[in-house]
Amino acid sequence: MEIAGKAVCAFLLLTVIKLRRTEGINRVSAYLGHSAVIACPNMTNITMVTWKISPKSGGQCTLAYLNATKIERINCSDRINWRSKPKWDQALEIQQVEMADEGNYTCEMVNADGNFHHHYHLTVLASPRMALYCDDHGNPVCEAETVKPAAEIWWVPESDSTPRADSHDNGTVTVVSRFTAHSTSGKNPTCIVSHATLNETKSIACFPSHRHLVLFISIILGFLIIITFAAAIYYLKLHGYRFCHKTKPPDIIPTQSSQDDTVEVEPYTTYVQKENVIYNSVSDLTLRQNLPQGRSPAT
Repeated sequence: MEIAGKAVCAFLLLTVIKLRRTEGINRVSAYLGHSAVIACPNMTNITMVTWKISPKSGGQCTLAYLNATKIERINCSDRINWRSKPKWDQALEIQQVEMADEGNYTCEMVNADGNFHHHYHLTVLASPRMALYCDDHGNPVCEAETVKPAAEIWWVPESDSTPRADSHDNGTVTVVSRFTAHSTSGKNPTCIVSHATLNETKSIACFPSHRHLVLFISIILGFLIIITFAAAIYYLKLHGYRFCHKTKPPDIIPTQSSQDDTVEVEPYTTYVQKENVIYNSVSDLTLRQNLPQGRSPAT
């Protein structure tokens, strides 16, 4: 009896193992903002395929394909869907991956041979970025954008400034460090960035900015040009007025005055002459009437 009991237990154990086969956790990664595909091994005679997703944040999502006809979606984002028709392709596709998509993904497949589970852990990576440039004051500035945790920045020679870290909604963090050492000993400052996704070194040579001095000089020159231009206009106007007064012909006014006088005097002279003629005629007639007969007026 004891041997028979052990045989039955062994048979049941083998049956359970056959019906439920679980693979180890497979680690996959995807870049932030890109599409990711998690493949579930293809099997024949499938009666059900189910993706169970436990993301880093938010509730669990279930995507199921039942009896080769029915598709169910429970609490899944529109970005998460089958890559193709689940009847032939059971792979899962995530569009525009976000940091919140990190987490555990389980593909469960059922056919005549039993249940099969495949576990995946998705890690979202952000394309690291490093930038080194000179600011408006001629100081080197080093930036490093990576996924959390923040990158570490060092300067050679050593800088006196403290890096500033800014976190973003997409899960990335940007570290900014400004080089403010008093002396570089003739060497160009070198920025060193260290992170799990980025290890890079860059050097740059920046020169002191004379921006304020140039602006001040430009303002002074502008005032001088305006003053010089105004003085030149005033001088030309003043000089032009004297030039016209000196070169004006002196006989223009007398000539015009003489002509005007002539025009005005001529009518008067003609009138006087006519009056004299009339007067002389009347006088002669009067004398002739008063003289005795036979006498003529003296001429």
